[in-house]
Amino acid sequence: MNRKSFYVTTPIYYVNDAPHIGHAYTTILADVLARYHRLLGVPTRFLTGSDEHGQKVQRAAEKAGVTPQAHADRTVVHFLDLWRKLGVTNDDFIRTTEPRHVQSVQKILAGLYERGEIYRAEYDGWYCVPCERFFMEKDAQDLKCPEYGRTLEKLTESNYFFRMGKYQEWLVEYIHDHPKFIQPDFRRNETLGFLQKKLNDLCISRSKKRLSWGIELPFDRDYVTYVWFDALVNYISAIGYPGDPGMFARWWPASYHLIGKDILTTHTVYWPVMLKAMNLPMPETVFAHGWWLLGDSKMSKSAGNVVNPMDMAEKYGVDAFRYFLMAEMVLGQDASFSEDAFVRRYNADLANDLGNLLSRVMKIVASNCGGILPAPGPEGEPEQVLREAAIGAAGAMERSIEAMRLDQGLGAVAGVAREANRYLEKRQPWTLAKEKRADELNTVLYTAAETLRIVSGLLYPVMPGKMLELREVLGMGAREPAIADLKVWGLLKPGTAAGAMRILFPKVLPKAETDVPAPAAAAPKKAPGPAVPGVIEYGDFAKVQLKTARVLAAEKVEGADKLLKLQIEVGAEKRQIVAGIAQFYKPEELIGRTIVIVANLKPAVIRGVESNGMLLAAAVGKDLRIVMVDGEVPSGAAIR
Repeated sequence: MNRKSFYVTTPIYYVNDAPHIGHAYTTILADVLARYHRLLGVPTRFLTGSDEHGQKVQRAAEKAGVTPQAHADRTVVHFLDLWRKLGVTNDDFIRTTEPRHVQSVQKILAGLYERGEIYRAEYDGWYCVPCERFFMEKDAQDLKCPEYGRTLEKLTESNYFFRMGKYQEWLVEYIHDHPKFIQPDFRRNETLGFLQKKLNDLCISRSKKRLSWGIELPFDRDYVTYVWFDALVNYISAIGYPGDPGMFARWWPASYHLIGKDILTTHTVYWPVMLKAMNLPMPETVFAHGWWLLGDSKMSKSAGNVVNPMDMAEKYGVDAFRYFLMAEMVLGQDASFSEDAFVRRYNADLANDLGNLLSRVMKIVASNCGGILPAPGPEGEPEQVLREAAIGAAGAMERSIEAMRLDQGLGAVAGVAREANRYLEKRQPWTLAKEKRADELNTVLYTAAETLRIVSGLLYPVMPGKMLELREVLGMGAREPAIADLKVWGLLKPGTAAGAMRILFPKVLPKAETDVPAPAAAAPKKAPGPAVPGVIEYGDFAKVQLKTARVLAAEKVEGADKLLKLQIEVGAEKRQIVAGIAQFYKPEELIGRTIVIVANLKPAVIRGVESNGMLLAAAVGKDLRIVMVDGEVPSGAAIR
């Protein structure tokens, strides 16, 4: 990584919403990226904040009998408190009601108006209060908001418009020429698809007769600014634009705007055109991640299925919650949340692998080495294999950060912890201790402890609290790691006194195991009944090889409406399969997902395309759902 600076932003969150898992995910992701770059020694700035203007805030304040500012002051603390509790290290928190932001927006508007980029005209259209947008009648089916599904209000009034349409051709060309500008790739294609239609000019004002809570237009006091034109400016107002050119030059352009996929258009159409009109450089990357789902449904306050992040953090610990969010979601794709999935990953990765590894090693260090880290003896092949795996994970994590695939990097680190536990099983340090084979024992203990040092450093940006505790147990004190040190073996100093042992991740029993009824008396065995038609023997079932496979790429089969062609990874093998799922899944929804296939099915040619295997799916009525694997499972794993 050769960055001179790193500037990462989250969306500014609307103060009328209560913080939920989606807010937490974006903000923790930004925090992990910021922490990682700080450990690299890269000057880093991390911005988040709150969106406090607009009609919803005004109406909520009126209902509560307070001013809009008082309402915003009262509700913004929920976000401030949550980020503190979740260990978020933002360098700035901007509120759109702050004078620095208001002044920036008004100076930008004045400049655009003077240059003819903003003009006044009559507007007759349909307006959605929740998203504070006008829609053309042709874009609003049954006069319902395309995004919220709520009834639109008919409005006719004079307004001010930003000449967004004149930049359409430039924007399309810019997106084509800068493939990293919108990520993941399929989100770039979504924006390009949106830009195939004529891009209209943007209404950027609201009459004070209808909405008084907003930033006043500097050239017409009867109007306030459209909330999106106000909100998007936060990314540059927070770093001094236009009043502090030195600060602005230090941090702009942004390295990453992290957003949810539901605000893709505003960030990849409105925002770049606004910047172009201001003669400012574009951000390096707008990265749109997926939604957290509860089952197959998007979490939303109106649906009553929102997960409160603090409930999970208080129940299982802040760091475990942060780890789950980063490890479970493939960036860009949707992910399903369930407490069962959380517990499974927590027990597998944290309690059984990482926590158990620390406990096993340090107990033997305490009982056989007086709590002092021993000097290693000669290495054998098992030590070399584990050392290479640990150092390799450092490289994998660096690549995953650059590629925005944190799940892969964390999977590699979790794999090292599992490999270290297998190493202990193979080398049997408890047996070496009994047999007084001190040189071999010292080598095993040092090798495992050094692996823990590297693993703890790689996981520090995700679980800073717990990894500092782990490093204290290793005798390293509460020192942050240096990323460069994680690619070097042998930095733990023999003779160092270990810290007090602690259980980092107590195992969580699934609910079913916490209340197990007494076993019933054994029932007498029954004689086998008559054969049932359609029932097969186990030997028949055993002939079918079911394996996990990761989807690498997907596209429609030319000339076939129902078929998708998938490139998949099955262990070390790459394959191609064809599946009749195009009516139920978009190609981009499948990339990165782990599916289940029949691996030993005879190859077939379907519509001229070879298919080497068959995926499993469940059909309910006219709907179809692919069988996907929950949790971190490598491709090629056998289904038993």
